[in-house]
Amino acid sequence: MDPLIGSAGGGNTYPGANLPFGMIAWSPTSTTGDQTNTAAANGYSYDTTRVRGFSLTHVNGAGCHPGAAGDVPVMPFVGEVDSSPTADTKDQKYAAGFSHDQEKAEPGRYRVGLDSGAAADLAVSERAGVADFSFPQDAPARLLFRTSNSLNGSENAHIEIDAQRRKVTGWVLTGAFCGRRANGGENNRTTYYRLYFSASFDRAFSTVGTWENDRLSPGATTADGGEGYLTGADRAGRGSGGYVGFDTTRDNDVRMRLGISYVSLAGAEANLRTEIAPRASVADVAADGRAAWDRRLRAIRISGGSEPRRTAFYTALYHALQQPNLISDTDGRYPGMDGTPHRVERGQTAQYSNFSGWDQYRAQVQLLALLQPRVAGDFAQSLFNFARQNGGVWDRWVHISGATHVMTGDPSAATLATFYAMGVRNFDAKGAFDSLYRQATVPHPDGLSDKGCPGQCEGQRPNLAQYLDSGYAAQDACHCWGGAAETLEDSVADDALARWARLLGRNKEADELGARGGYWRHVFNPEATGTAGYIQARNRDGSFVTPFDPASDRGFAQGSAATYTWMVPQDVQGLAEAMGGRERAAARLDGFFHKPDGSWSVRGGDPLRYDPTNEPGIHAPWLYNALGQPWKTQETVRQIVATVYGTGPKGLPGNDDLGTMSAWYVFAALGIYPQAPGRAEALLTGPLFPRAVIAPAGQRRALTIGARDASDSHLYVHAVRVNGRPHATSWLDGSFLRQGGSLSFDLADRPDTTWATDPGGLPR
Repeated sequence: MDPLIGSAGGGNTYPGANLPFGMIAWSPTSTTGDQTNTAAANGYSYDTTRVRGFSLTHVNGAGCHPGAAGDVPVMPFVGEVDSSPTADTKDQKYAAGFSHDQEKAEPGRYRVGLDSGAAADLAVSERAGVADFSFPQDAPARLLFRTSNSLNGSENAHIEIDAQRRKVTGWVLTGAFCGRRANGGENNRTTYYRLYFSASFDRAFSTVGTWENDRLSPGATTADGGEGYLTGADRAGRGSGGYVGFDTTRDNDVRMRLGISYVSLAGAEANLRTEIAPRASVADVAADGRAAWDRRLRAIRISGGSEPRRTAFYTALYHALQQPNLISDTDGRYPGMDGTPHRVERGQTAQYSNFSGWDQYRAQVQLLALLQPRVAGDFAQSLFNFARQNGGVWDRWVHISGATHVMTGDPSAATLATFYAMGVRNFDAKGAFDSLYRQATVPHPDGLSDKGCPGQCEGQRPNLAQYLDSGYAAQDACHCWGGAAETLEDSVADDALARWARLLGRNKEADELGARGGYWRHVFNPEATGTAGYIQARNRDGSFVTPFDPASDRGFAQGSAATYTWMVPQDVQGLAEAMGGRERAAARLDGFFHKPDGSWSVRGGDPLRYDPTNEPGIHAPWLYNALGQPWKTQETVRQIVATVYGTGPKGLPGNDDLGTMSAWYVFAALGIYPQAPGRAEALLTGPLFPRAVIAPAGQRRALTIGARDASDSHLYVHAVRVNGRPHATSWLDGSFLRQGGSLSFDLADRPDTTWATDPGGLPR
């Protein structure tokens, strides 16, 4: 396993210490010579070997730059602090380089030696951590707390130094995601959380001081100040922090114990007391962290395969299980979306946040429900809690206790419907469904706002009245990112809600929402081009938006018409019919994955073809199963696995998007993939490993997947058995993922064009 996978090439992962679903994520913040920016969206880029601190919070794989969090960088500095670190706007003095041969990242622990001679060794529990900072014996040793320097800046920050008690405490008041706090969109001019920290040391301070903006105050013990909503050059040189020094002539190692909380300073200190013993060393905490990761990663045990493939697999599983993230303290208190503290509901273990809904509902939430159903249920309840605190509005991208409105569609509906379909029950399913149904049927004033558009439109069901009247989101009246994309997203969400309604015995709502699941047809233009039909945006008067170009993203969100045309996972047979039948649809899908000369095109960069770096088309390789040509799914998935994913810092195709791309890889390697949101059925392809045992947390029965001949050459499915019985379809009933059992593949080195091709048994 290698946490550095995805830390270059736009993967936006981070290598620092964390635990599964943990609150604290202690990792480097890199710099390219601009204190108001960083080398990658989430603070760390493998290709940038200079850091200005080790921040306490991170979000895995988010695609916007800057991303979110990166709160309270703590920097070991060798030398005298004789000027304000905030005034070091180019990070020339109070930052340090390092080489990767002095860096080691592993689950729950991160170590690095800096060119300055200082070193950091970090290990964490869920809400706290222990660090050993070492310094040269012949130079001043200082530790900087850059309290205001979150990735997106801060509205305010505060630090207090208590030399008598050998403590440093404080907080940062901040928020914003997907762009700077004043990026021109009003939605980012907001503050929605305060992170508290409490740090204690094993030795006395030899010196203390603080700074505010460009003013250094040696000997001072308090400071306040943030950066407001300024950006770039205007933000440079603003902010506050403090430092403590140590005498290292006899002992050059400094130990710091630290707790964090989103509720209060007392909560941070209680989290530290509860989770880390007073005399625990970094090695002790790291051992506990490694054991916690081992327990989660053992949910899937694979056998065989090459070492690089096993490394890629377990790293993908590691990244997929980093979120959601705890925001409740050990006493159950958490910050609500209404700006006040709350306590977890009866039966709820913890409150979770960080929901990249548009990304995660396609693969990551299914993996979470499969492996950690208890966490999935707590997460569902968490999102419902937030909605109730937010006037009944379910935001599509929740960060800590803030609604950021990022992306498009209604992913909460798809997510909770998926959880329920996969057997998750430890949440208020009736209350959550009623709330989501109301959001999908009762227009909200925010739906007529253009605030934050296009990327962060405030309305979660934008211009719902028009949508219900027309049966599609009108490009010229939708108050959304793109009318065609919004229609497809809402069709998926409504189909998922319909299936959930049916399971709840709500047949009237199921019929209503099921019909709306077919609204994708209203934006399919069979005459979009002279040769083929495509999904195409429409105006309020019913006309299609012209001129039309399949390579254009007009009417779409982060994707082209060519990609979005395939985004109908809930009705592949209907899409094929609209395209002229399964044979014609399969031929078009061939052209989506291949260049005109027949060579593969699966690395992205061509708007007319498959893009593995973003979500709208990541389900497309499995569509061949429904089109009666499953052998093409098998070779296409294997081609992507073999050429787009791998080991090393560039081992992910693009932004991990809170574990989504990693979850895709996990499913692909296992030979199963979620058929559609709101369902538990799984599509089949050839597994990567000869054997895998999936042991979900709790009392669920294990799933065993066997493929004795699995190899690089043996990737085609010749036969399948489920619980020992022959299985003639390329999909599994939802009961298999819910209840467990055995799945056995016979694989061959050449396509079997007869297996699972009976039209009556195709996925629907």
